[in-house]
Amino acid sequence: MAQLTHEQYDALERAVVKGTRLAIYRSGRREVIVVPLEVGARDGREFIQTRNPTTGHDMTIFIDEVERLEVIK
Repeated sequence: MAQLTHEQYDALERAVVKGTRLAIYRSGRREVIVVPLEVGARDGREFIQTRNPTTGHDMTIFIDEVERLEVIK
């Protein structure tokens, strides 16, 4: 189970407020570029509700599946 650092949580929260794109890397999957919309919890798991900036599709990403995330500037 992955856990974000304090710096990554801060970057995630700023990205939600500013609408900044993130690169999210998950175990065994390709990098995904998203715009985070909100951070929340469901059934005891934290999640990031996101939108694909190209297609507009919404996606829920569980934080315990994230290996790392980077703000795209």
